[in-house]
Amino acid sequence: MSDPMRPPVSPHRPHPASPRSEPSRSRAALRTAVVWDVLQEALDRRVKATGRQALDVLDTGGGSGNFAVPAARLGHRVTVVDPSPNALFALERRAAEAGVADRVRGVQGDARGLFDVVERGGYDAVLCHGVLEYVDDPAEGVRNVVAALRPEGVLSLLAAGLGGAVLARALAGHFTEARHALDDPDGRWGEGDPVPRRFTADQLTGLVESAGLRVGAVHGVRVFADLVPGVLVDTEPGAMEALLKLEAAAAELAAFHSVATQLHVLGEARGPKRSESPGGVRP
Repeated sequence: MSDPMRPPVSPHRPHPASPRSEPSRSRAALRTAVVWDVLQEALDRRVKATGRQALDVLDTGGGSGNFAVPAARLGHRVTVVDPSPNALFALERRAAEAGVADRVRGVQGDARGLFDVVERGGYDAVLCHGVLEYVDDPAEGVRNVVAALRPEGVLSLLAAGLGGAVLARALAGHFTEARHALDDPDGRWGEGDPVPRRFTADQLTGLVESAGLRVGAVHGVRVFADLVPGVLVDTEPGAMEALLKLEAAAAELAAFHSVATQLHVLGEARGPKRSESPGGVRP
């Protein structure tokens, strides 16, 4: 998957352009555009709130840096935790090629043993993309990544959506598998399903809220991108841009969350409660 941004354009603060402004992009990059737009806006809000241009970002399961490297291009310090040595090697190479090797650090680990390798409560933002599908206990996984946040930090949670898998199997003519996924507690369509677990929007927001965060936004991701034949997008002039705009418009509508291939939840940590003086006045 390619990065969803162009190379840095500013010598003062590297600031890659939004995917919506690029004249061309791969279908893989198209699938990241909605998530990146939401994440970049959240990071910009934290920059304004903290007064710090460089935030500390943790990317759990960040692999080769699809989001970590673009975040580093914005000037942030990014730590990537991933169990795969090969992915971390690719991350190191990608960060070097992008000129952000000094702002990207890769460490081997996973969500369950997260605090064996990173600091608890040390990050302004935590990314947890494509992780919950594979952990034994999703609730524990969310609690762990939330515990890595500083007060008022943000969590970007991306996971496989149940409805998208059901729709995809049905459109492919695999009606029995579609029904199986619909009825299965983990949302799997059969023994050959490579994804161990899928979620509904309610399930993901419930996990985020149970971990103590406020849900700031929910978006459906890849509502249409995985269903539209590639030949239509690749050969029709302007089709890619039109599809991107359609994805962005549908992502925010709850009606489309139930058919999205992935679901993105932005969680926001509540700040520490300020104590009151005996006279009832907050210090």
